Amino acid sequence: MTVQIGDRIPSATLTRATDDGPKPVSTDEIFGGKTVALFAVPGAFTPTCSAKHLPGFKDHRDDLSGKGVDTVACLSVNDAFVMGAWADSQGIGKEEIVMLGDGNGDFTRALGLSMDAKGFGMGERSQRYSMLVKDGVVEQLNVEQAGEFKVSSAEHLLTQL
Repeated sequence: MTVQIGDRIPSATLTRATDDGPKPVSTDEIFGGKTVALFAVPGAFTPTCSAKHLPGFKDHRDDLSGKGVDTVACLSVNDAFVMGAWADSQGIGKEEIVMLGDGNGDFTRALGLSMDAKGFGMGERSQRYSMLVKDGVVEQLNVEQAGEFKVSSAEHLLTQL
């Protein structure tokens, strides 16, 4: 079942790239007591994700902060090394956007937001979405239709704040 507005984020462990290597981070640590703008992409370095989705959140980071967002986080079913390299290639600082790897897709499946991308040689991935989470509870959820990029953008999420 897909997560809904009003649901609590499931407990899971994700991974962040750090200067000391991959570091596990719990969803309780990420979402507890904070307002978080989380967006998920099907894959790091993929065209729409690299040209529009991640850059949009980078460009609007200060706007989101100004509307009460404590943390902007990007999630993908990729490992922490890939997420770190993608952040570096996009000029994103370690604390500017929190890059989260869901390497095995466990968190994505727990949210009910996985998709089968085997036809593209990508295996199981995350759907493209954005959500606003306040103290671990989903306040807004914007899941894209397959192949689209509209409602999960930073610009759209800003209209919901």
